[in-house]
Amino acid sequence: MNLQLLDRVEQLFLHLSDNLIRMLPQPVPDKERLRTCKIVSHRGEHDQLRVENTIPAFERAGLAGVWGIEFDVRWTKDLVPVVFHDATLRRIFGDDAPVNALRFDQLRSSYPLIPTLAEVVEQFGKTLHLMIELKEDHLTAVAEQNETLKRTLGPLSGAEDYHMLSLSTRVPELITFAPPRTYLPIARLNVLSVSRMSLENRYGGINLHYAFLTKKRIKRHRLAHQQVGVGYVKTKNSLFREINRGVDWIFSNHAAKLQLIASEISGR
Repeated sequence: MNLQLLDRVEQLFLHLSDNLIRMLPQPVPDKERLRTCKIVSHRGEHDQLRVENTIPAFERAGLAGVWGIEFDVRWTKDLVPVVFHDATLRRIFGDDAPVNALRFDQLRSSYPLIPTLAEVVEQFGKTLHLMIELKEDHLTAVAEQNETLKRTLGPLSGAEDYHMLSLSTRVPELITFAPPRTYLPIARLNVLSVSRMSLENRYGGINLHYAFLTKKRIKRHRLAHQQVGVGYVKTKNSLFREINRGVDWIFSNHAAKLQLIASEISGR
């Protein structure tokens, strides 16, 4: 099965799962669980008019009272880590240029909304938990990039203040400045292999879509003193389901809305 077809099959399954869970009533979690649930704003609070992965998007998440933010890190041509999801600027800014083809001064001059990792750490570190997704591409000067990340994240404590996420199994092999418990591999259809890799390497846990997470897998990672994160929760029923299952992190593109639901019921 080619990669494009696999993506379509996966997206169809996830869409059907979202619709099913949305319609299934769930028991209301107790107030303490609602009060302490850890909701993570996926790329900050954004929509058709407000740009993802920006300082304003993260500020909105913080003002909504969510526990953490998730964002993506890529590298400029001169190896400055910046917060941006796509390999090119086309989807957000209509520019075909790859991020890694531009020096930072060029990027900042043309697209000042794109923050550096250092700017996000300075403004939100120790206030919001940082879930940092590292992209594998352009890891071309690994020693220098490790040192840059170590210096940039130096004011923070790994696992306590931030985690590093990746869809690539190679990233934890390349980025080695932080202890293994800081890493959270992201699983898609490869849940079995990613789960096994996380357990064998004593990473911090695993992230995956809630439809792929079973009670058995939660238990397996709990026994290894690991944590579990799920995405992308959209509705009240989905939120209640994951809180009741005891997952550690709830990633969402609607984090502010979900936080409001949890806060209103818990009296937070």
